[in-house]
Amino acid sequence: MSGSLWLKRPATGATPLPAIPRPRREHAANRPPHGAPPPAGTAEHRSPTSPAGPPAVGDPDSPAPAGSPPPAGPSVAGGATGQPGPATPPPAAGELAADPLDELAGRLDGFVAAAVHPDEIAAILESDGMTDEHIRLTYGRPDSFSLAEDLYARVERHHPEPEAPPGNAWYGELAGCLLRGLVFALPGLAYVLAAPLLAGAHGRFGLPAGTVPLLAGAVTGWVWNQALSHRAYTWLGLGDRPAAARALLTGAPAGALAGTAVALATAAPGETPAAVFAAGQSLYLAAATVLLVLGRERALLCALLPLTGAFPAFRWDLPDALRTGLLLASLTASVAFAALVLRPGVRRGAGGRGGPPRAASLPYGFFGLGSGLLVLHAGVGDTPVSGAGAVIALTLSMGPAEWLLHRFRGESLARLRTLSTAREFRRAVTGTLVLCLGGYLTVLLALTLTATLAWPGAPWPTLPRLVTLLLIGTVLWLGLLLQAFGAVLSAATVCLLAAAAQTVEPVAGPLATGGAAAVLAALTCALLARPTAHRA
Repeated sequence: MSGSLWLKRPATGATPLPAIPRPRREHAANRPPHGAPPPAGTAEHRSPTSPAGPPAVGDPDSPAPAGSPPPAGPSVAGGATGQPGPATPPPAAGELAADPLDELAGRLDGFVAAAVHPDEIAAILESDGMTDEHIRLTYGRPDSFSLAEDLYARVERHHPEPEAPPGNAWYGELAGCLLRGLVFALPGLAYVLAAPLLAGAHGRFGLPAGTVPLLAGAVTGWVWNQALSHRAYTWLGLGDRPAAARALLTGAPAGALAGTAVALATAAPGETPAAVFAAGQSLYLAAATVLLVLGRERALLCALLPLTGAFPAFRWDLPDALRTGLLLASLTASVAFAALVLRPGVRRGAGGRGGPPRAASLPYGFFGLGSGLLVLHAGVGDTPVSGAGAVIALTLSMGPAEWLLHRFRGESLARLRTLSTAREFRRAVTGTLVLCLGGYLTVLLALTLTATLAWPGAPWPTLPRLVTLLLIGTVLWLGLLLQAFGAVLSAATVCLLAAAAQTVEPVAGPLATGGAAAVLAALTCALLARPTAHRA
């Protein structure tokens, strides 16, 4: 810091120092009796405006050189406004002089009371121009650090309360989170439109024809785009939006090509239509990632509106040309909107600095793989309709899940501001965690029942299926919570192990999912019960 802290120019060219207390000389020969006027020519008789100037600092009775200006002090002596303060009148006979440190402590009370260390006060004094010489002459301390220690000891601590966040901070996120949940679920209507186009002979592994290339392309896109999103969000966190657009511009097409290649490689003879649809699916996932990361949810919603033409397909058979046209219109609009928002990344030098290490985004890709496999296992129900209903419920629930994550974060920060002991904070955060998780599971259950009632001919879910679905929802929400607090590697490891156990032994699916939910719950309580985990 440099210059005066008070940021106001003094009214005069110099600010006088406070009057220095003069020692009483009881045995001085030339001192007049008490109450008598001083003789002419002495220092006490001279007025402050006489041409001879004020007495010298070192000796109050010795005259100063003629024409010398009065000594100037820093603006702190003039008060918080920077204006020159009136000189302290000399003490009356028989009275002790006021300590100038009291006056300085009163003037800087707000700064000193909020300081957590004397060095903060010393920095304020030095930034305002107080030199060690001025401090020695005025306050009788050797330097600014000694003066700061005295001020720190004199003034009682009154640390200001941190500003409370707005009361409706997380309410404002509700509309955005619900919008994101909607754009997560609307792409599922594309499968309804494309179902007659993908019909064929019985597929592999007891699944409908074309399921393997579709799932392989989707999982590849989830893994790639999850890692890409983390890298782009890291650039946005650094305040470099063009660099984030540049990362998406190079990474999104690569992800689309990777998903297409995997879908074509896993397609069996006769599954070419499914492989083509998987290629379009990979291209859409890349475009949707760009729009969601850059905050263009409304543009993505507009691009998905043609898919609402699938609702009549639940009752009536639509022409193949109409189905294909609706799918291509939605895909074309998504790619066009993504290309428009990526224009800042085309400029030269938009890459900025070297950027965050790419290896830091790998755990997020692994988490996308594990969570994606868990959702796919939830979609493998007793019938395709029941499995589709579970996937729709999980997808729609991601919007409320994101909002509840915001609420947990906001409530935790409020408890960190108001509570004074670690035990109280731990109990409060645990209670908030239970409420948020319970709220999410309630929403997931309601969406599952609503999808079952709305789907024509859908069987009522059995109790074991509902329990398994709720356990998967618990794993997903706790994994997202740990990921939001930086513990993504632990969440990814647990999700991958649970998904691998379900893949190897489908019968042990509920047991594996329940174990994963218990482990994630223990990790969450151990990590988020500490106040240090919530500091920004």
